[in-house]
Amino acid sequence: MNSSTNNIFLIGLMGAGKSTVGKLLAKKLGRRFLDADHVIEERCGVKIPVIFEMEGEDGFRKREAQAIQEITAQTDLVLATGGGAIILPENRQCLSERGTVIYLHANPIELWHRTKGGEGRPLLKNGDARRILESLYAIRDPLYREIADHVIETGKPSVNQLVNTLIMQLELST
Repeated sequence: MNSSTNNIFLIGLMGAGKSTVGKLLAKKLGRRFLDADHVIEERCGVKIPVIFEMEGEDGFRKREAQAIQEITAQTDLVLATGGGAIILPENRQCLSERGTVIYLHANPIELWHRTKGGEGRPLLKNGDARRILESLYAIRDPLYREIADHVIETGKPSVNQLVNTLIMQLELST
């Protein structure tokens, strides 16, 4: 955990609430909020599903790694990463060395209910979304936990309660 940058990085699977929690957390802490996927979309001028369609997941991951490298070099921000940002070792290293990493944890069934419709979620497009989420969870959960300074369960509390709990945990760890 690197608290000198005052950065907070939110990680977790799609549907875990990274963007929603991140916006409120940044507001309450008086920091800037960035969503890595939105930064990539702005740079490319197209939505994430179009990037996946044109360049495949590998092409997208290269763009994501570049964005994370640049964003994490900044200070005083809250960043919501894409769900797969932790796949590449260089991203995990950037995140763990340049800020406090919060894993917003939810089980695959809960995520499946939250992401039904799959709009803007290219990895859920081809196949049984529930099985895909279970598979992604099996692969990614250990990677999230590897770099997480805090693991927060996103199940029951409201977003406000979740953010307040998160702020208390951050204050306790400083």
